[in-house]
Amino acid sequence: MRALQWLATAVLVLAGVVLLVEPTHAQTAATPAAAPTRFTVADSGTAGKPDILLIPGLASSSSVWDAEAKLLAPNYRLHILQVAGFAGAPAGPNATGPMLAPIVEELHSYIVANKLHPVVMGHSLGGLLTLMLADKYPADVRKAIIVDTLPYYAVLYSPDATVDTVKPQAEAIKQQMLAMPAEQYAVVAPMMAAQLVNDPAAQKIVAANSIASDRAVVVDAMVEDLETDLRSEVASIKTPTLVIYEYPTGSKSPDPAQFEALMLAGYKPMPNVTLVKVDNSRHFIMYDQPAKFDAAVEAFLK
Repeated sequence: MRALQWLATAVLVLAGVVLLVEPTHAQTAATPAAAPTRFTVADSGTAGKPDILLIPGLASSSSVWDAEAKLLAPNYRLHILQVAGFAGAPAGPNATGPMLAPIVEELHSYIVANKLHPVVMGHSLGGLLTLMLADKYPADVRKAIIVDTLPYYAVLYSPDATVDTVKPQAEAIKQQMLAMPAEQYAVVAPMMAAQLVNDPAAQKIVAANSIASDRAVVVDAMVEDLETDLRSEVASIKTPTLVIYEYPTGSKSPDPAQFEALMLAGYKPMPNVTLVKVDNSRHFIMYDQPAKFDAAVEAFLK
């Protein structure tokens, strides 16, 4: 039971949520030159304005960014990703083999092919991808916005975690999750969603997206996340970066003070980082505290 609880938390704490907002901006197909295969891109906003590339989290739909896109569309050109295999999107090449590093390579190719120098905003697993991109291809990212992402997520479960110590646990959890009956998975998802977002309606969307995702893709991405440690790399990332993180007042999971300490320690080596704590929020800050989230983003973009 403890392993399943740990599994469910690890899976859904990285997940994104579809906001209950219908898209209000026109979307067209992104420039085909980059031809990404591991994600699709909705190109929206205002042509000729500065570019922002938005990456949702694990098992999330691209529409997690709908409210933010509505805010930013008049003054920015937006490139909103949908990762293959998440929230009902076909798995494509993400169905087998490594996933995160290949996505970073396709992000780089997309940016180069479209002659972009964007702000890159990522939530949770999307934040990890943003850090990986800024680390490997620093010229690609003008600014980075990281939403509730640690440089190494496994420390949330054990402060002494390393890739080597986590690997056997991650593999065991992978096998348990793949073997979990669909009915059990459907029961677990809503319970864990309640720990990630406050709004009951949004909790249903979080769970639905998780259930609609390709489970093998989600599990593989989760394992890769738990085995990706960027604590050393952040010291060399000089990209101006905003980290927005939750502080769920009154919560015990995660403990707010402990989580904040992990955030501060994780990003302390980063030379050009600003951290913003958002009180009374769960993992999906853009939904739980939209005004505070928008204010932090807009102040950083100026």
